[in-house]
Amino acid sequence: MRELPLPEFYNADRVGEVWRVPYEERAREARAWADEHGIRPSAGDSLRICLLAVDVQNTFCIPEFELFVGGRSGTGAVDDNRRLCEFVYRNLGAITQVVPSLDTHQAAQVFHAVWLVDEEGNHPAPYTLVSADDVESGRWRVNPVAAKSRGYEPEYAERVLRHYTQQLAQGGKYELTIWPYHALLGGIGHALVSAVEEAFFFHAIARYSQPDFQVKGEHPLTEHYSMLGPEVAQGPNGEELAGKNSALVKRLLTFDAVIVAGQAKSHCVAWTIDDLLTPDDAQVTWLAERTYLLEDCSSPVVVPDVVDYTDEADAAFERFAAAGMHVVRSTDPLEQWPGLSERMAGLVR
Repeated sequence: MRELPLPEFYNADRVGEVWRVPYEERAREARAWADEHGIRPSAGDSLRICLLAVDVQNTFCIPEFELFVGGRSGTGAVDDNRRLCEFVYRNLGAITQVVPSLDTHQAAQVFHAVWLVDEEGNHPAPYTLVSADDVESGRWRVNPVAAKSRGYEPEYAERVLRHYTQQLAQGGKYELTIWPYHALLGGIGHALVSAVEEAFFFHAIARYSQPDFQVKGEHPLTEHYSMLGPEVAQGPNGEELAGKNSALVKRLLTFDAVIVAGQAKSHCVAWTIDDLLTPDDAQVTWLAERTYLLEDCSSPVVVPDVVDYTDEADAAFERFAAAGMHVVRSTDPLEQWPGLSERMAGLVR
């Protein structure tokens, strides 16, 4: 499966910027590119490859935006997306479908400052960690006005918060984090990074393959790092807060290989991969050996002098590799990826 050249319009220096994709022009070029390089419609693929692109949005990937994932280098997400775009263009004829997630929020949600207040009515600062003890002691409580703005009685919202933080602690997950306002529905931060959007659009036209967008994170009472499900699925009375995306798991099982990239390596990427390992044993084994993690297209959350999740992210990837997943680099030819060459040859299906 030969690699393709990068198209002339691609400008690596603009990956860290926001701009309008010229759709009509790119569509014409994509069809011409497909004809020139013999790129066939994805429906005819005998080997079906999915690119799972986690939260490749301005809010996480553009410097100066709300939650830019810089990693320890300080330029992490920009470098990651440069490599991701080039991976898509080089392997345009091999990628069957792109499945991007869109982290989607509104102002009044449990992980935004306006949702909580202290005894004096002050909101927590960004990156505040809210523990079960903080809630039990009354250090932080639900802002009743914010709860009512989303249709919840304050007493119920308070019980959910107490239950929620306890469930996070019992499940060994990160404590409730107060994030800067980000990925707000209708805002520019919610959109895909321009260069990545352009690459996905070019792929869609060249291969007649519509991206399968996955919207997540809308429920006000739970965090939703993973593409496949919320941090806490049930409320204090056993009621559902947000459901698992079982349809996506079934969808991924139709592919011969699933490639994972995106932001952030320590949070939404790691939790998505974790959830891939939680179906029944047969599915776990099947998915794990067909899952490829682009380690050079994902960075951890690092806020200098505040938080650094690099070690947690690296430990998660080591755990995924031990479970049978493959940690690879975007610059490695697909033919060299473990197990994929055999499936490409039709020896393992």
